[in-house]
Amino acid sequence: MSFGKAFLSSCLGALVAMIVFSMIAVFFVIGLVSSAGSDDKVVIADNSVLHLKLDAQINELQQDDPFAGLPVLGNSVPKIGLLQLKEAIQHAKDDNSIKGIYLEVSYPMTGFASLEEIRESLIDFRESGKWVVAYNEVMSEGAYYLASAASEVYLHPEGEIEFNGLTAEIGFYKNLLDKLEIKPQVFRVGEFKSAVEPFLLEKMSAENRFQLQEMVNSIYDHVLTRISESRKVPKDVLKNVSDKMQIQNASAAVEFKLVDSLLYLDQFQANLRKRLGVDDTDDIKLVKYNKYRKSYSNYKSSKNEIAVIVAEGAIMPGSNDDSEQVIAADRFVDEIRKAREDDDVKAVVLRVNSPGGEFRSSDMIWREIELTKKVKPVIASMADYAASGGYYLSMGCDTIVAQPHTITGSIGIFGILFDMSGFLGNKLGITFDEVRTGDFGDTYTVTRPLTQVEKNFIQKNLEDHYNTFTQKAADGRGVNQSDIQQVASGRVWTGAQAKERKLVDVLGGFNDAVEIAAKEANVADDYKVRYYPRQKPFFEQLVTQLEENATAGRIDSELGDLKVYYQQLKKVQRYNGAEAILPFELQIH
Repeated sequence: MSFGKAFLSSCLGALVAMIVFSMIAVFFVIGLVSSAGSDDKVVIADNSVLHLKLDAQINELQQDDPFAGLPVLGNSVPKIGLLQLKEAIQHAKDDNSIKGIYLEVSYPMTGFASLEEIRESLIDFRESGKWVVAYNEVMSEGAYYLASAASEVYLHPEGEIEFNGLTAEIGFYKNLLDKLEIKPQVFRVGEFKSAVEPFLLEKMSAENRFQLQEMVNSIYDHVLTRISESRKVPKDVLKNVSDKMQIQNASAAVEFKLVDSLLYLDQFQANLRKRLGVDDTDDIKLVKYNKYRKSYSNYKSSKNEIAVIVAEGAIMPGSNDDSEQVIAADRFVDEIRKAREDDDVKAVVLRVNSPGGEFRSSDMIWREIELTKKVKPVIASMADYAASGGYYLSMGCDTIVAQPHTITGSIGIFGILFDMSGFLGNKLGITFDEVRTGDFGDTYTVTRPLTQVEKNFIQKNLEDHYNTFTQKAADGRGVNQSDIQQVASGRVWTGAQAKERKLVDVLGGFNDAVEIAAKEANVADDYKVRYYPRQKPFFEQLVTQLEENATAGRIDSELGDLKVYYQQLKKVQRYNGAEAILPFELQIH
């Protein structure tokens, strides 16, 4: 009986393994075929409309998903690369086959700085004389901000627009840690360095509340200014409408001139046909974004290259982490070094979208930037976030370009070590004892409280790092260290506020940064743009996608709506020594 069970189990296991292997092989072949076919150029019919459906996760660079549309392997959340999207809109501007853009957006997953980049591209597209129309049933605050750049905005008669201002919300874990008898031992430099507050307090400190209020006010003031310019509605009127949440139904959106008309889908389609000059029975030639990208090539024969190195995510030690989007220090040092040593690369644009991360990793990348700018221009282009460690990467560049909405600064540093002796001893019944050499054999431990001497040692170490941070920032910005310290202390600024305080040089977007780089390298009339790091090979994407889907599916099924808290706690596990990281995440609804 036992032998039979074992034999059957072995056979069953082998059968399952063969099935899994066969499935992977099939997907592999399908991927190769689809990958090979993806290079076929798409021909765009005359009198077409570019359909931009932007309810997607908008990252800096789009890594093409060869498994899109396939069961199991395809990513369920659409992803769009901001930089490639801007290229597509720019190309459509001069494409005689494209008569206009249909913008469909309800819940874009990105920040206001990225939305500003897309808005600018849409406005530039309209300058060709072509039109952009936006239509949907529901628009979030961010979606409407993007839609307001359109020639006309249409809404479903029973639709909704969220137009009631911005909120920055922080979750606090002090009571949870108290119940678990886990004591955070916190070290920080800077009165505004509030990344550790969720572990110490039950609500915001006065300093943090002040800086966040100033920040959201600055961002929303710019949002209202741009909407006012596009919709020709006085800004004070818009602010009053927002503050009092007067847009409570679709009719109110028309009354206050946020939208032009209320249309059902068939009426909107009739509107498109009229714009295209076709009969009511004719099909509308809508071209999806991903298809349109295959209709043209950005290849240029120029030998002068502007290398755009995209640094997106948390800054971490090591060479790579395929399971999540991070700025791996070793990998980025290598990318910058290769750009420096490549004679065809005439300038570097460092595109930064990062809330910060590990201090030493930030310093490693900073050093490589310092070496590179001695050889060729290095321009920083700030996206949604370039704060703390993200600012550390940027501060050594020759010129820093930021959007007014960019969240930057946060020049400060912190460290955190959890004393888990109460949790381990009282909750789990686990105790520890030790022998050691000297007085500091196990300073970085979670099994007992730190001594005062150990705390003093760690605090002094952080203060030394803070001094390094502010001095290098001062050197990069060409000011005294005391000037930097007045705007440091972990204080967060918007791009507009940062420019006033000389933390950035130019308010603008990615295109501005590229133009500055080309001009500084004396190649403004002849250059091509190439993005780094390059996309991973097919088989590496296959393995990564399988791992990500398996992990994501398990987390979703087990945690559901609690997943967000799990993800926040996972970030705490990344803390490794001194950290220079943004104290919050701004959620845009």
